[in-house]
Formats: sequence, C-alpha cells, structure tokens
Amino acid sequence: MIFRTSNGLTLTRVGDECQTTSGGTPARKVTAFYSGGIPWVKSGELNDSTVTQCEETLTQEGLDGSAAKVFPTGTLLIALYGATVGKLGIQGMPSATNQAVCAIFPSERVFTPFLFYYLLFQRKHLIGRRTGGAQPNISQDVIRDLRLPLPSLREQQRIARLLEQADRLRRTRRYALELSNSFISAAFLELFGDRCRNGPFDLLGDLVEITGGGTPSRDRPEFFQGRIPWLTSKDMRGDYIWDTEEHITEAAIENSATNLVPAGSILVVVKSKVLMHRLPVAIAKVPMCHGQDIKSIQCSKALHHEFARFVLKHHEQRLLNIARGANTEGLTLPMLEELPVPKVDWTHQQEFASLVERHERLRAVQREALRQAEHLFQSLLHRAFTANI
Repeated sequence: MIFRTSNGLTLTRVGDECQTTSGGTPARKVTAFYSGGIPWVKSGELNDSTVTQCEETLTQEGLDGSAAKVFPTGTLLIALYGATVGKLGIQGMPSATNQAVCAIFPSERVFTPFLFYYLLFQRKHLIGRRTGGAQPNISQDVIRDLRLPLPSLREQQRIARLLEQADRLRRTRRYALELSNSFISAAFLELFGDRCRNGPFDLLGDLVEITGGGTPSRDRPEFFQGRIPWLTSKDMRGDYIWDTEEHITEAAIENSATNLVPAGSILVVVKSKVLMHRLPVAIAKVPMCHGQDIKSIQCSKALHHEFARFVLKHHEQRLLNIARGANTEGLTLPMLEELPVPKVDWTHQQEFASLVERHERLRAVQREALRQAEHLFQSLLHRAFTANI
C-alpha cells in the first residue's frame, strides 16, 4: 500500500517492502543441541549496533531440530520480547537467533542502515504497542504495519551515512567515558592493592562514625515541602550526590529518625534489591538527610573520605556476599564496622584524593562531550524522519 505526504514523499508499510521472520530455541534438555559452531543470538545481546559475538552456540543437530535458522551477515534484527523490546542489531556474522528476535530482510528499494535508524526512531512507538502480561511483547505484525518513508535509494544512503557518523561519535564518547570510569579503581589497586590484601589493618568502625536514617511520616505532606535534600536508594546513581528527588523541612527532621549529615559523608545503600547486583556508594556534596535504606559514614581526621570510598568499592563483592547471606537481605551496622581498612598514612591518602579530583574534572568534560554528541544524534534522527511521516 502506498501513501504520500504533503510534500509528495512516498510512504509505504514496512511489511510491503520487507520480509520478516524469527528464530527458535532448541530443547534445553538435549545437550547435543548446544556448544556447536553456529552462533546463536538472543534478544538481550542486541545493543543497537553490529552483533559480533554471542554467549551461546548451536550444533547443526540443534539447528535442524528447532525453528532456529541461520541468517546471513548484514541481517537487521529487532527484539520482540520483554525488557529488550525494540533493541536493534545488525549481524556481523552468519548466526541463528531465538524466537524473541525478529530478522528483517528489506527489498532492493530499502537501504538496510536507513531502515535500522528508522526503527530506532520508532522505538517508543513500538514499546507503546506491547501486549501481554509477565513478558510484554510486540508482534511481527506491529513491525510490518509501520509506515516507512521511502525517499530515493540515494537519499536513504545519504541520510544513513550522516546518522552513522553522528552515531559513531556518540559511541566513541561513551567508550572514552567507560574507559575513564575504570581508571581510578585501577590506580587504587596499583597503589594500595597489596595493603588491601595483606594489611596491616584498622577496623572501619574505629575510624568513622556511622549513622542511620529514617522516613518522615507520609501522612504529613508538609514535611516534604522543604529545601533539605532527602536521599533514598533511587537517588544513588553516581559517585557524588548534589541533590535528590525529594526534599524535606526542618520539622520533618525533628519529628522522624532521619538526620542531617554533613557534606563529605559517604553514603552506602544497605537494604535494597539493588544489592543483588551492586553496592551503591557515593559522597554527599551538600548537607542532606536520608532514608533507613542508607547509612552515612563520617570519617575521622585519620581517614580521607575519598580513600574510604574506594576501600568500600574494593570490598564490594565481599559486602554483597555478606548482605545476601543475612536473614534479611542487607548490610547491618556491625558488618560495616568490621570492614578491614588498610593502614595508609594521611599524606598518601591525600595524594590519592587529589588524583581523584583531577580525574573527576576530566570525567566532567567527557560527560559534557557525550551529552553534546547524544544531542546531535537525536536532533539528526528527529530531523531525518519527523518531517517525512
């Protein structure tokens, strides 16, 4: 079916210009179906770029005994199920997929990278078309029913090249930031790893004061109309906390178990489902209060808060294992107080803190560069398709 926009541009349905199909999953109980030489891509492995590796492989027997099929290099993929709905990929190698991945084969009138970026632009629309309960999904019919702008092949190639350049820039910026994020942890291990393993140690409880938090009464909405930041685990999304989603009044502090902790306090999530995966640790950059799912640590003059933060990060896996082993998932005050802290003189702690400060300035520049690259890409994506639909 052909449509036309007000400026005369052709619009068609994706299904009129593309063939779609999906893969399958061989029976898990048949071990002979797996660990072969055929890459097998699952929806969680789509990352909006070229797919060059996957976790599992199939044997020819597994391929023949299921709905899975091998798609050639360059095939456009889109996730149909669950949390990954709308995620895209382009196969960088011949591979099979499971049934949660739809493979799309454009006609000679559609340039595959152009369609890739169009589907990326339409992701919110696709997510809005999900159906189902425990595992919401989109059907191939939803994808095929999308109206696709169809400029000339040459114009599609021009648009795709422009978007690819902007996409490459934002990916480069993101990768640089990811590399930078791991630098200080590596520097900490280089400088203090041996002491973290072999000591001598102090106990954290002998070097700090640890305070708990509380939640003002939700029955008193006026308590949450102040200007004092009130931190919960959902605010713990970075290494430094400048502000929070909710704010409270002084009266809320006076009438609850929460406490105002000073800037420089180390904030640790001690009770949350997030402890199944990671240990959020941050430093308060302004005075604030927090809920009971967080403990704050105020360091003595013998322990620099930046050094202490990385001691906690160094022991992350140990603390998570302790938390998971408790009767109720979480970290208790004694668990934190008994954490070993390597004895490091103040001068070396301060030198490390200065290194962290310089690195944070670099990260701020990198984050801004990434923000600008993301804005450029989204602006170009919007320009490429909004006027044409």
